[in-house]
Amino acid sequence: MTQERAYNLLGEIKEKWNQVELGIRLEDLQKDLQEYTLKSENPQLWDNPEEAQNILKYLSHTQKKIQDIKNIPEQLEFIEQILSEGDLDYEEELQALNNLVNEYWRSLFFNSEYDAGNALVFIQAGAGGVDAQDFAEMITKMYISYAKSRNFEVNVIEYIQGQEAGIKRSLLQIKGQYAYGIFRQERGVHRLVRVSPFNAAGLRHTSFVMVQALPEMEDIHSHDIVINPSDLKIDVYRSQGAGGQSVNTTDSAVRITHIPTNIVVAIQTERSQLQNKALAMSILKAKLWELKQAERKQEQADHTEDISISWGNHIRSYVLNPYKLVKDQRSGFETTDVDGVLAGNLEEIITSVLISK
Repeated sequence: MTQERAYNLLGEIKEKWNQVELGIRLEDLQKDLQEYTLKSENPQLWDNPEEAQNILKYLSHTQKKIQDIKNIPEQLEFIEQILSEGDLDYEEELQALNNLVNEYWRSLFFNSEYDAGNALVFIQAGAGGVDAQDFAEMITKMYISYAKSRNFEVNVIEYIQGQEAGIKRSLLQIKGQYAYGIFRQERGVHRLVRVSPFNAAGLRHTSFVMVQALPEMEDIHSHDIVINPSDLKIDVYRSQGAGGQSVNTTDSAVRITHIPTNIVVAIQTERSQLQNKALAMSILKAKLWELKQAERKQEQADHTEDISISWGNHIRSYVLNPYKLVKDQRSGFETTDVDGVLAGNLEEIITSVLISK
């Protein structure tokens, strides 16, 4: 990195940090820290393990945020001094500081109630036959790579294979700070244009995939969703593991039907029946929360899934033929690095969408 580029990057970092400082109230963070500290010291904390983990998670995040707010101005001043002396040995530190400040700058855009929490991401093949199923698998792998690059925890809850290739649908549980805020920017129809590898004539083909993101239920206040046990039909059935028709099978799979809405959630993994039931309930509550949002007129456009997974409704195009281009229809962002995007390089696209909103 040249000294000029280093100075320009430092200027960008300082400008973003100034915006971050305007959006952060240190006194509020210190009050939060005091509150979480008191809760963490409660002798009955682990009577509710799930709540205890959330408290400790938010305590850790608040501690780090306060420490960063104090340290970042000092780091900026130090690096500026080093650069003024012509020392470019701190390129790694400058890049690390840029990444850290970008995290805080992007968080300014996450102001919806559940943005800071975990996400459930649903990927479903739409119009386009086998190509759409292949595209659904590509999108799933793209999100897994992107989430891991951000050090998020990724659990593949559902992965329904297609008959010839690809997948019919998948469900990812993504855990990390602002996971829902990030992945809700991906919600909508995605469009792929390429020469079909499944077409003997080598014709260009267009296929579609629907992506839906919901906040994980543990991050939704319990008073928002109340489920009457009498409204549920719970079925337990045989779950098949890897290895063949009769290998690794257990009566652990769970299907929950919410009778009033006819919403069905089925979880079939190699976990215990209790774990499957808990996860299925979490997903059911998230879907009921989504339904509740759709009933609120001002949020209906953001949360409903009543969209045709086909022509004219897409939020982003991935074109591999006759040229290479990824274009987001909402922000206008374009890049020819289609392979990089499909490999999980989504930072620039998602940032452009956040800014455009």
